[in-house]
Amino acid sequence: MTTPGIPNEYSLSTTCFGSRLGTIQDQIFAAVGMGFRRIELGLAERPPTMDGLEDSQRETGVKIPSLVAGCRDPLNGSMAVERLGSLVPEECERALNSVRRHVRLAQSWGCNTIVVQGSKVENPGLQREARDLALRFTGQVLEPEEQEEVVSFVQRVQKSAQLQIEQFCRSLYTLQQESPATVIALEPGRELDDLLSFEAMGWVLDDLETLRYWHDVGRIHLRERMGLPTQGQWLDAYASRMCGIHLQDATETEAEKAIGTGEVDFRGIGEYVPSQAEKVVEIGPRHGRAEILASVQFLLDNGF
Repeated sequence: MTTPGIPNEYSLSTTCFGSRLGTIQDQIFAAVGMGFRRIELGLAERPPTMDGLEDSQRETGVKIPSLVAGCRDPLNGSMAVERLGSLVPEECERALNSVRRHVRLAQSWGCNTIVVQGSKVENPGLQREARDLALRFTGQVLEPEEQEEVVSFVQRVQKSAQLQIEQFCRSLYTLQQESPATVIALEPGRELDDLLSFEAMGWVLDDLETLRYWHDVGRIHLRERMGLPTQGQWLDAYASRMCGIHLQDATETEAEKAIGTGEVDFRGIGEYVPSQAEKVVEIGPRHGRAEILASVQFLLDNGF
């Protein structure tokens, strides 16, 4: 196990803490106690208060290289950022304003990378079908015919969402023009009705050359097990645009596992990851200090 307090070169996502620590100051000191000198401001059901952030940064030297955009829209309860591709002007504008707030906060904290996790298809029928598929298949090992059903559904989502993808590109272009010093990185979506399928990710990256790609190991592993493009396909296609990666292990039916306790081939993935990419440990908050430290040691032992 990694000796507590000895610095490592990884970032730790604050998502790992869940609701255990209620202030960012406590989270920073806990991360430093485990050897991290970099943290990512990740998503949480109950975000920590940001009181004491600057003081704890000065005291510890911790840097915040990345921030995951995400807060609830008070009008509908969904993640506002998920509406960047909305064809409803008011919803799209609220999503833009949400990301603008994230950019301003990130700049004030010395953070220059915003991770955007895709957008949602607005077709109600496809949304219902995605929920039905998730209820049927979540936590199960899929048979070949079930994988074919998933692949067919994702292809229909992609085909029906062309106008939304175009709006998504326009929104991202607007944000880039307004804040050229901020890097916007796109991460594949978790749900089956997400706009950023494998092909759509390529369309958006091709359309906006200054966008970057952010890989999620666990998320892609689960999608691969459902018959969708593999980890290797995503990395072959987009590693050259990668600026960061979320590191977590996964099995056929579960993600956010401690690294080294699942099926992911981290040695193979490590061969694709650019040396300058941000490497963020992001295991589920059900895990504690021991699992975080063991995850770091596994990465080190496997040359990641």
